[in-house]
Amino acid sequence: MDNRQAIGSWLSGPRAAAEDMGVDFGYPGQQLGLPQSGPGSVARFGRRLGAVAIDWIGCQLIAYGLITHGDLTSAGNWTLGLFVVLSVLTVGTVGFTPGKRILGLRVISQNGGRLGLPRVMLRTVLLALVIPALVWDRDGRGLHDRLSGAVQVRI
Repeated sequence: MDNRQAIGSWLSGPRAAAEDMGVDFGYPGQQLGLPQSGPGSVARFGRRLGAVAIDWIGCQLIAYGLITHGDLTSAGNWTLGLFVVLSVLTVGTVGFTPGKRILGLRVISQNGGRLGLPRVMLRTVLLALVIPALVWDRDGRGLHDRLSGAVQVRI
C-alpha cells in the first residue's frame, strides 16, 4: 500500500476509508424509508442549524427587549427558557418552530406521524442541553431526535 493512500484515508476518516473499500452506507434517511431528496427527505445539517439560529435569535430579542428591558446578564437565562417554551408549544402542535418553517423543515415521528407531547418535551430538553444535538447517527439525526423517535424532514 502506498503511504500517501494510508495518510489520505487517515485524514479523510473511517467512513471514507470504508467507502474506498466498497462499503455502501446508502443515503441519509434510507434506513427510515425516506426519500433521498426533495420533500420528506432528511433535513441537512445547515438548514437545521439555521433554523435553530433563527429561533434562538428571536427568543434572544424578545428576552432582551421585552422581558429584561436591556439587561444583558439575565437575558441569557430568559432566552433559554423562551426557546424551550417555543419549541415545546410549536413542535408539539404544528410540528415546526418559526425558524424551521422559514427554512422549510418539519419534525415528525420516525413512522411518519406526529410527535406526541411527551416525546416533544424529551426532544426539547435534550436539545437545550446542546451536547445530544451534536452527536449524530448515520442518518444525520442528532441524539435528541434519535432518543425521542423523531426525524427532521424537508417540507
